[in-house]
Amino acid sequence: MAVVNEGALKKMLKQYKYRDLSVREITNVILQYKDLKPVMDAYVFNDGSTRDLMSLTGTVPVSYRGNVYNIPVCLWLLDTYPYNPPICFVKPTNAMMIKTGKHIDANGKIYLPYLHEWKHPQSDLYGLIQVMIVVFGEEPPVFSRPTTQAPYQAFQAAGPPNPSYMPGMPAVSPYSSTPNPGGYPGYQYPAGNSYPATGGPAHYPTQPPVSTAGPNRDGTIGEDTIRASLISAVSDKLRWRMKEEMDRAQAELDALKRTEEDLKKGHQKLEEMVSRLDQEVSEVDRNIELLKRKDEELSEALEKMENQSENNDIDDVIVPTAPLYKQILNLYAEENAIEDTIFYLGEALRRGVIDLEVFLKHVRLLSRKQFQLRALMQKARKTAGLSDLY
Repeated sequence: MAVVNEGALKKMLKQYKYRDLSVREITNVILQYKDLKPVMDAYVFNDGSTRDLMSLTGTVPVSYRGNVYNIPVCLWLLDTYPYNPPICFVKPTNAMMIKTGKHIDANGKIYLPYLHEWKHPQSDLYGLIQVMIVVFGEEPPVFSRPTTQAPYQAFQAAGPPNPSYMPGMPAVSPYSSTPNPGGYPGYQYPAGNSYPATGGPAHYPTQPPVSTAGPNRDGTIGEDTIRASLISAVSDKLRWRMKEEMDRAQAELDALKRTEEDLKKGHQKLEEMVSRLDQEVSEVDRNIELLKRKDEELSEALEKMENQSENNDIDDVIVPTAPLYKQILNLYAEENAIEDTIFYLGEALRRGVIDLEVFLKHVRLLSRKQFQLRALMQKARKTAGLSDLY
């Protein structure tokens, strides 16, 4: 398993708008395809402008006719990835040549419906590489560079008249001992004679020879050859159409599965919210019942008080719970009574009802008694554990 340094990737992708998403996808791909390496390099656009972009460069394993071949690719990630698709190329080595076709142009650029219909988050790097593996397994993007020109081309009776209608053998042999001349260390490719060239009859061992498969002596092409070519072209086109439809259907199926998962999560959240609301409604109902009972009790108490006589003695209404509290209450009442007496003596003096000598005499006596009451009340409150009033 390859070791991925996410910190280094984040540092390399510091100018990317969605760095964390890009790092997550690149890490996932490198863990699955360890031959792909992240490289920061300058990419030249068609208008001549350049920009430093991240690329995944290396090989991907492709299964073709029972063998596994390492196809060299380069995937350029724009700084707006993953909301814009990568720019993908096949990078042939010196021993290979690009095989142009429906999905590969002469420059090695890759064209796929998956890239054309790219939409995040349904599309990602891992899915793109899987689609590449399937497409390259049907039509290899490279073939071996022929070392010598095969003589007697007119006698290739077992081969197809037009190689573009038949999928040729890929140019890369799996795990050869010959060093790779293309600059990908660790990925071995064969020399040109590891298997026959693309035009040779050995490429098609399963095709039965027919008497009119090759050109006639007068230079015309036989009917069987034309029929075989047409059948091959039609079957190849139908196969690619079917593959595109399967890829599209699979992508839609994956999107529907993700939507189903989101709906299930949303349904679970709604059930939790409904459950909480039911609990809150039950609690509110209980509080309403409690308030109704308290309201009834208050109404009964008010009605009972209204029906009682107005001549109730206040001393019978307020009953302290302990003798100490009763003493404090009596001291407080007596002290307030003295306060009121002093006030009314002052009013009597102001109105001339009593003279100053009488006022001072009574005030002196009442003040002395008030002081004693306050001292006794403070002591009683301290004994009862109450705070001081003065």
